[in-house]
Amino acid sequence: MQNTFLSRSLVALSCLSVAAAAIAEDTIEEIVVTADFRGRSIAELPLSVSVIDEDFIREASVQHFEELVFTVPNLNWSGDGHRARYFQIRGVGELEQYQGAPNPSVGFLIDDIDFSGIGTVATLFDVGSVEVLRGSQGSRYGANALGGLIYVRGAEPSAERDGRLRLTVGDDNARALGIAFGGSLDEREDLRFRLSVHQHESDGFRDNAYLGRDDTNGRDETGARLAFAYDAGDDLRARLSLIYSRIDDGYDAFALDNSYTMLSDKPGRDAQESVGVSLRFDHGDFGGGELTSITAFATSDIEFSFDADWGNGDSWAPILYDYVSLSDRDRSTISQEIRYSTDRWIFGVYALRLDEELATLNQGEYYDPGYDFADSLDYPFDSNFESLNSAVFAQFNTDLGDTSRVTAGLRVEHRSADYDDTDGFVASLSDTLWGGELSLSHDVNDIVTAYGALSRGYKAGGFNLGPVPDNWRFFDDEAMWTVEAGLKSAWLDGALTLNASLFHSWREDQQVRASFQLVPNDPASFGFATVNIDGARNWGAEADFRWRPADSLEIYASAGLLFGGFAGDVEQFPWLGGRDQAHAPRYTLAGGIAWRGERGFFARLDATARDEFYFDVSHNEASDSYALVHARVGYENENWRVHLWGRNLTDEYYAVRGFFFGNEPPDFPATLYTRAGDPRHVGLTIERRFH
Repeated sequence: MQNTFLSRSLVALSCLSVAAAAIAEDTIEEIVVTADFRGRSIAELPLSVSVIDEDFIREASVQHFEELVFTVPNLNWSGDGHRARYFQIRGVGELEQYQGAPNPSVGFLIDDIDFSGIGTVATLFDVGSVEVLRGSQGSRYGANALGGLIYVRGAEPSAERDGRLRLTVGDDNARALGIAFGGSLDEREDLRFRLSVHQHESDGFRDNAYLGRDDTNGRDETGARLAFAYDAGDDLRARLSLIYSRIDDGYDAFALDNSYTMLSDKPGRDAQESVGVSLRFDHGDFGGGELTSITAFATSDIEFSFDADWGNGDSWAPILYDYVSLSDRDRSTISQEIRYSTDRWIFGVYALRLDEELATLNQGEYYDPGYDFADSLDYPFDSNFESLNSAVFAQFNTDLGDTSRVTAGLRVEHRSADYDDTDGFVASLSDTLWGGELSLSHDVNDIVTAYGALSRGYKAGGFNLGPVPDNWRFFDDEAMWTVEAGLKSAWLDGALTLNASLFHSWREDQQVRASFQLVPNDPASFGFATVNIDGARNWGAEADFRWRPADSLEIYASAGLLFGGFAGDVEQFPWLGGRDQAHAPRYTLAGGIAWRGERGFFARLDATARDEFYFDVSHNEASDSYALVHARVGYENENWRVHLWGRNLTDEYYAVRGFFFGNEPPDFPATLYTRAGDPRHVGLTIERRFH
């Protein structure tokens, strides 16, 4: 069945490329993927990639990257906090990190600064593009990119002095104000800058009936960015980026009846304050090649707390049931990459130092007068984690005639890590890992490029905390092989583009992280364990289509298909045998149409849909399938833009996270609790441009 699916799909894609060639023969200017070593165009890059450009981001009327996730094929996110922090690409990626050491499967970079596993900072004001590279990036980004990479690039400083001021108001007491401006700082336009600041607030779409408040899940998000670009002649370029982000959101998102009405008496907090700096030098005439240096530093203070019983004294009377969980995580990273590239070769070295301190406090009381049973919890826990990743890598590119190209890459990475905590557990780990790629690209004609690729990604091993079996204390590294084939095409003089890919991945010694409740009447007593299983297989397809039939009209669509799951019997978690992986819907669809009239009026309609998916590997509960509709309509001229916007216009209820456990005394029946996504909301945005 699997081979039939792949072969039929390849035939269909080949027929489509022939049809494309018959329509047009002109080449077009393509989008450059900056996350690639060489900054190749989408057509030249032999992998499945989505690029969301600045115009799309601005016209979508969104505040955070989580609102664009559904437009990207085979990309999902876990609503484990207020904002998206954990992402899954093709079913690969973490769902949470309540305890233990960071070990992400999906890389997340902003201007070359590593925020993998802490993507809360991904606000989108004055962002130039978001690039999503699907599949293992073993030779490019190493251990943090087993499933893929998300790269956010801020708006580039330009020589022309310009700026914009944007004001947004909406229901749920939403309000936002942002300003961005920049330009040249010297007459020769060698030194340029760009500064942006943005503040967003809202009440968070929840009502707390017990406290009589509507802001316990509120949003308070500030972002600022300052960038400099300097060109010292044709051969030396420098780019400095400074980022500040302060996310101070409430966390009151789970209700016992899975509604938008909360009953907690101790609402939580999901906050992250981050400072990041990156400095990049490109020397274009260095020994016949180009020398690139990228230095990055970031520090983040992350606070996360929640009312663990989701209720209050009146909810459980006459039973006393009151639990709360608090954590404070301080993380700092510093990285250095140096690479040398020629027309055919790239050689480089890379190092990343990560330090993380975690302090948690779980407290609670339980008393059941019917059984005269009492229990209490007061458990502080501190841990320290340090890791050093060092890697060497190389990539070779060569042409096979005028129409074909071969790329081969290899990365060898050593990871050492040390851990200690207040429970007396101490661990030291050391792994040497490798990954790579081999690909062939062929120009079918002037506008259609076909490719095939084989890649190997990897992820380091680690350890488990708490009361787990001795043979579960440590787990081994994981590898993932992927075979991929696809087409990149553009015709009608650039008015229509179509990219499509097929993939088949298999994971060796897959790491599976499951949760379990240690004490039935203690919602803060969850334990987590990661174990290696034999593996899993995923296969599927991605496609994106964009067509501009007229200057005033644009249509786009994208689709992702994902099949497979855990292979064979899973001894440690027998319910997983043959099942799909968590947060891996079998289809993800998106599409839209935008119209722009000659007199400045415009309108846009977008829709996304996704299949049901399992919430976790700890149970077999799943979401429902759902579809969301968004729209906007407005007017603009050279200096002003005004538009009305609406998101989730059909007011669809959809779940972005789900837990299955007992949280209702006295019997604590296992129940599915879900966190809902944002309901319908509408607003008005006014933007003033300066030239």
